[in-house]
Amino acid sequence: MKLITAIITPQKLDDVREALSTLSVSGLTVSDVRGFGRQKGHREVYRGAEYEVQFTPKLKIEIAVPASLEQQVVETIVEAANTGRIGAGKVFVQPLERAVRIRTGEQGEQAL
Repeated sequence: MKLITAIITPQKLDDVREALSTLSVSGLTVSDVRGFGRQKGHREVYRGAEYEVQFTPKLKIEIAVPASLEQQVVETIVEAANTGRIGAGKVFVQPLERAVRIRTGEQGEQAL
């Protein structure tokens, strides 16, 4: 099993969710996060005053999938979340040792 974590721009969430629904992805978790990468934040103007936003709002998506779906899920996220601009996001893949469904006690891929 794999845990796929994607950091994307908020406006791409619906595109990513719809693209993942075509695969056998049974669920995902979304969190509001803030951070910076190469873009190092940006400048905004509010009521005539310019100020620097150092942490850009992003969304963090976490998806647990069987190892056999890893490549498809990563490719789907990359395609759906791509804005063509700096700050579009990143995808990280980690091994997932164990999963347990609380309601039934199912473990492993059956818990996904």
